Amino acid sequence: IIETVLLTDDEKVKASELSKAAGAHFVKTSTGFAGGGATPEDVKLMKDTVGDTLEVKASGGVRNLDDFKAMLDAGATRVGASAGVQIMQGLEVETDY
Repeated sequence: IIETVLLTDDEKVKASELSKAAGAHFVKTSTGFAGGGATPEDVKLMKDTVGDTLEVKASGGVRNLDDFKAMLDAGATRVGASAGVQIMQGLEVETDY
């Protein structure tokens, strides 16, 4: 967990590189407790840094379907959200499921 809200972009890149070098399976944006959460920009920066070697988990601040889609579009392969019901309700509104 990198806590991206507390770091500069250079520090986010370095933390992602160190996670990769340490053999991590994925890097995670945040716990959500440090006053911020995942942003599409941070997810993209992390994904660009680790490539296909690691997965990227967007966590913290993902509250609706639009947020969820933005994280996937930015390169997240996992999303942590306490608003799963709201996200699924948004999906239900947009589809026939």
